[in-house]
Amino acid sequence: MYGMVHRAARQMVLDQHGENKWAEILKNSGLGNESFISATVYDDSITVALLETLAQHFNTNVDYILIEFGKYWIQFAYNGDYKSVMNLTGNDLFSFLGNLNRMHDSVQISIPGARLPSFLIEDATQHTISVTYASDRRGLEPFVEGLLMGLMKHFGHDGEVRMVGPNNRGVLFQIILATP
Repeated sequence: MYGMVHRAARQMVLDQHGENKWAEILKNSGLGNESFISATVYDDSITVALLETLAQHFNTNVDYILIEFGKYWIQFAYNGDYKSVMNLTGNDLFSFLGNLNRMHDSVQISIPGARLPSFLIEDATQHTISVTYASDRRGLEPFVEGLLMGLMKHFGHDGEVRMVGPNNRGVLFQIILATP
């Protein structure tokens, strides 16, 4: 995984629970500050250790942490160093999702060795978007669910995100926008 993801997880804890809680989590995770350099690629085991520590610390499961972190990531990215990249990706939910692979292509240039996912819009109507997420990493589907929820909120939509399940290209998600 990437240092920018670790930094966002740290900031989520700081924002929601404060410096003392983060210090305790960092100590329990066995990680040091060197695991939080933005453009560095880290072994996934480091990220898993951080997620497991967060889940244990907050008495929940990793999937819940991943969903909440996905929602937080959107806010973190739009309010921080990644704002310009996010803004260039699209001005509405439909165009943003359609341009995710382009955004990841530009990130790939900045972070050689990154293993980034791909997204394919399978179908889109005024109130429903079906998108396939493909990655060689397993277990991050709850994070994607949270990301999609965060994007809906960012673009001013209410609704729900459903993980439909695997298809021949990856994992299919359905975004169902509430009708006004």
